[in-house]
Amino acid sequence: MNNINKVLLAYSGGLDTSAIIPWLKEQYDCEVVAFVADVGQGAEELEGVEQKAKQSGASACYVVDLKEAFVADYVNPILKTGAVYEGTYLLGTSMARPIIAKAQVELALKIGADALCHGCTGKGNDQVRFESTYAALAPQLTVIAPWREWTMKSRTDLLNYLASKNIPTSASAEKIYSRDANAWHISHEGGELEDPWCEPSEQVWTWTVAPEQAPEQPQYVSLGFIAGELKTVNGEAQSPYMALCSLNEIAAAHGVGRIDIVENRLVGMKSRGCYETPGGTVINAALRGLETMVLDKAAFKLREQIATEFSHVLYDGRWFTPVAKALLAAAQSLAEPLTGEIVLKLYKGQATVTQRKSINSLYSEAFSTFEEDEVYNQKHAEGFIRLFSLSSRIAATNSDHQVK
Repeated sequence: MNNINKVLLAYSGGLDTSAIIPWLKEQYDCEVVAFVADVGQGAEELEGVEQKAKQSGASACYVVDLKEAFVADYVNPILKTGAVYEGTYLLGTSMARPIIAKAQVELALKIGADALCHGCTGKGNDQVRFESTYAALAPQLTVIAPWREWTMKSRTDLLNYLASKNIPTSASAEKIYSRDANAWHISHEGGELEDPWCEPSEQVWTWTVAPEQAPEQPQYVSLGFIAGELKTVNGEAQSPYMALCSLNEIAAAHGVGRIDIVENRLVGMKSRGCYETPGGTVINAALRGLETMVLDKAAFKLREQIATEFSHVLYDGRWFTPVAKALLAAAQSLAEPLTGEIVLKLYKGQATVTQRKSINSLYSEAFSTFEEDEVYNQKHAEGFIRLFSLSSRIAATNSDHQVK
């Protein structure tokens, strides 16, 4: 402990990290510097965060703007993989952790910190995501995880601790939900969600309109892609971050992007969470729709395999690993022809692709039509089928299991 002189804490301004600052100073007799990553969680969450950190005892607080880099360098490459964890989760929390932890390491090295600290609990996935990044980028720095060290066990314990230190906080014992937000999504855990038999109340949801309360008329939105990256929304060119923000607003008004799942955490337990990913749901649906026009059967199959594997790599916090690099490179290669326009209909919680076009489309009405055509000789199918089923024919010839 005596070797720790300066700690850089990943700080959010919430109850946990507010308590961590005085606890670190007390336990390690060190300087504590707060680091806040702006990944698009919103002005409300960032309002007064520097003052809060200093009131809790931090010597300084750095707010680092990562919004554009988050979407351009993390969200976009992940979208190309098609990764969806356990079939439903669009990985919003998992996406943000690598860039946050990387920026924390870079700042720690710049200011000469001896240690890195986070507020993740010993039950969650985030501790692995943060610390795996620390290990990959700066293994020489000490890692401090207070939730695995201190004796406090509950929200009430933390509130009492801050009160004993005369440190003001806006948190209260009545705040029953644990939330995490960034430009891609917001997650909700705790409260009635801990009972999987309990339907989420409307106070759980904060971004999206209830589908039942969404407009009676659908809204159509057009997305333009170049090489698998979103470039235009309704014909207007926008930066990656601003395009996502635009779609968040549009889709949220139609109740798009809500999911309620029970997922397998990396640490072994199951957890129940509700997620809102309005703009992300639209972009993902559009990109998958574009793939159906452009990728052939073998390429699409490979992209699906990449999606399954990368969803676990990302969820498990293995961004800075050779396997992640290889999978991202493969997805990038498959995405090169994904240039085109997709139109979706937003209605009562659903985002449905209705129109598709691409200069690289493999779809040909001339070949696929049910009407008379001059390009496809159906007689050729007989030879194809005989060769395609040849192994089955040979096996049946050598077997006693032929149908008599």
